[in-house]
Amino acid sequence: MLPAPPLPDWLDRLLPFRRYRVQVNAHAMHVMESGPEDGPTVLLLHGNPTWGFLWRKVVLALGGAPIRIVMPDLVGLGLSDKPPAETHTLDFHATQLEGLVRALNLKEVVFAGQDWGGPIGIAGLLQAQDAVQVKGLVVLNTVLGPPKPGFRPTAFHRFARLPVIADAVFRLGQFPQSMLGRAQGDRHSISGDVARGYTWPLRERADRIAPLALARMVPNSLEHPSAGPLRRIEGFAQAFKGPAAIVWGERDPVLGRLRRRIENLLPHARVTSTNAGHFLQEEVPNDIADALRYVVKAA
Repeated sequence: MLPAPPLPDWLDRLLPFRRYRVQVNAHAMHVMESGPEDGPTVLLLHGNPTWGFLWRKVVLALGGAPIRIVMPDLVGLGLSDKPPAETHTLDFHATQLEGLVRALNLKEVVFAGQDWGGPIGIAGLLQAQDAVQVKGLVVLNTVLGPPKPGFRPTAFHRFARLPVIADAVFRLGQFPQSMLGRAQGDRHSISGDVARGYTWPLRERADRIAPLALARMVPNSLEHPSAGPLRRIEGFAQAFKGPAAIVWGERDPVLGRLRRRIENLLPHARVTSTNAGHFLQEEVPNDIADALRYVVKAA
């Protein structure tokens, strides 16, 4: 393990967790942990354009439960390494997560993922299935399969495809990490130091590569490179028989309408529908903590 980079005092106070970096293939990944190292392991994975900071309220809501919680930052985001745009594919991120799982010697995990964290996490765990067993799933505003024929990308993802304009807005305007509140049920849930916490890791213009690259990882056709891996992820979800829970933010302008599709993939899952937005960890951390307790107990 490698030492984690320092944080400013205002941000360090919001993250009372163990922090370190792990060299995985060519890139170092930043990880935060909470709880006893010998407890049941919960792996929490964020999406675009956030980092492990997104899970802090959920971990604190667990209130000292005897659970080992592991919160990595995806490569390109948070305090993990920042590779060039062409590096970012679903297969690349899955391989990075696989390497992290192996490096941390994780054997059994309850996995929770949101946004790109859902498919990246499941794809990585599938690649590491000779070493780790998925004991339970908690799914939050994500996708677990390819788009259906005739789909139309969201306005956000159509904008991300615009040449020149999208590059300028994402790189120069700190988009979308500077505007996360607009995707929330309560826009004030991401403001002040919390909003600063999301922009701080990408404060340097040269580091603002991943948000656009991950937006472009979302399929805009059935032939997109992400479609094949997403089909494998869908197959895993359909076959998964372990305990599962879905916590959904219905006021999510990006993925809110997809809850029924996730329920169809996991028909045995316990479902909690909320008025939260896309980054629901900021709005309903107690509901998510309850879902994690439920799945860990049943696993």
